[in-house]
Amino acid sequence: MKKQITQLVDDLDGTVLDDGNGTTIRFGLEGRQYEIDLSSANAQRLRAALAPFISAGRSVAGSRSGSAPRRSSRNASGELAAIRSWAQGHGHSVGDRGRISAEVREAYERAH
Repeated sequence: MKKQITQLVDDLDGTVLDDGNGTTIRFGLEGRQYEIDLSSANAQRLRAALAPFISAGRSVAGSRSGSAPRRSSRNASGELAAIRSWAQGHGHSVGDRGRISAEVREAYERAH
């Protein structure tokens, strides 16, 4: 029998995030969208660091943080497969499943 376990890990400090101990935060900056998995403590640090900028900024009504329309999951799956294949062929450590790091995605985008 084979059992595969997937763990969510804090992208900042590497802490394994158990149930209720972490969250995924999405944010945008200069037209780019980001997603980061953080422990509750690091999520609070991020929110505190951004708070003065958010309170001084303007909310943009009717948009999804300037992001492009969502692609269909079928199209996204094809893109993920292409990124994985490229990354594995170019020396990046990428599993056959799971999240692809922003670093690998950016390297793929630079190459294409």
